[in-house]
Amino acid sequence: MECFRILGPTRLHGEVTASGAKNAALPALAASLLAEGPLELSGLPAVRDIRTMRQLLGHLGVDSEEDGPSLRLRAGNQARSDDAPYELVKTMRASILVLGPLLARLGHARVSLPGGCAIGVRPIDQHLAGLEALGAEVELEHGYVSARARRLTGGSFRFHVPTVTGTENLLMAACLAKGTTVLDNCAREPEIRELATLLGKMGARIQGAGTERIEIEGVESLNAATHRVIPDRIEIGTYLIGAAMTGGEIFIRGAASADLAPLLEKLAESGCDLSISDSGLGLSRPTELKPRDILTAPHPGFPTDLQAQYMALMTQASGQATICETVFENRFQHVPELARMGADIHIHGTFAHVHGPTALSGARVMATDLRASACLVLAAIAAAGETIVGRIYHLDRGYERMELKLQQLGARVERLAAEPTRATTTP
Repeated sequence: MECFRILGPTRLHGEVTASGAKNAALPALAASLLAEGPLELSGLPAVRDIRTMRQLLGHLGVDSEEDGPSLRLRAGNQARSDDAPYELVKTMRASILVLGPLLARLGHARVSLPGGCAIGVRPIDQHLAGLEALGAEVELEHGYVSARARRLTGGSFRFHVPTVTGTENLLMAACLAKGTTVLDNCAREPEIRELATLLGKMGARIQGAGTERIEIEGVESLNAATHRVIPDRIEIGTYLIGAAMTGGEIFIRGAASADLAPLLEKLAESGCDLSISDSGLGLSRPTELKPRDILTAPHPGFPTDLQAQYMALMTQASGQATICETVFENRFQHVPELARMGADIHIHGTFAHVHGPTALSGARVMATDLRASACLVLAAIAAAGETIVGRIYHLDRGYERMELKLQQLGARVERLAAEPTRATTTP
């Protein structure tokens, strides 16, 4: 099983380029099921989840081919499978995003219940209730969702809590429904706004994406389009935190600040200098790090996907910081691993109290989910000595060539095919 070997401490400095957003690319790929013409996407990150989604779409009959930096997908009108089997969806929760488009285009779909990171309960009941509100007949049987509708019809549905993939699924399904659909209490993440932009290029009629209420006027068909995926705000935030944690100075080309406001505000308050330009984001940390509390929340709140990385940052702050996780109940699994490196963190329910600054030291640690992997890598760069980070297959789901980008920033990190039997002195 592959791992990272990291020798620290290292001060991150230099320049890297932001990758495309995995969480925007996956629904964009699923949208190819709706198009009668080819869909050309560029800026897709080279990560495991993108490869998994391509495999799933291929099974469903979507042809895809790389054309330079772009990926061309064509569903066409050929006979296609409506079945998304467990073997193809077990590692990725976003696989449920094919349910709405399949049902809208074919009138029937059978999709296995999805997998992904074990960070808490993430039911799809709202996806199913929303499809039923649009006229679908839905059944759960033997771990599969089976849905049928001769043609979906417009209707009204209110999410009892905002859900990103639920909003995306119903948004795509409603595009081909007969009549107008109104969705209330929608998730407001920028990736939803981005999906609506793509669907609009394909001929969809959507108003309000990025707000709590979205209105969709159904159309008969969707067409070919060309689209570039937005930069990955979570990847950008991870590298900014890494530079802040190590007292570094970096510039991330192509990074946008608009969707990172909660993180940038906390970084500035903690003593970092930020530079924002049309070409990207820069950060330096000239002073000691001040502790600042956070509370995770759906967008536009502080993103839960940056909570673990921020916790690693606060181990280097002078004082106590409190982190409250309100989105996922099992998202403190990285705490015992940070403790193995010397972190002083105490958990009380949904609160984590981080006491710093702590002189972290290298250790053998194990990643438990995608963002916990990034947290441990950042901690290892700041720690004295050698750290082995195991189970980095989690990391590969969402970060494009992370070790190479970190090497560009001066980190001493390498990927090993298997964990070494004993520690060595240099990577």
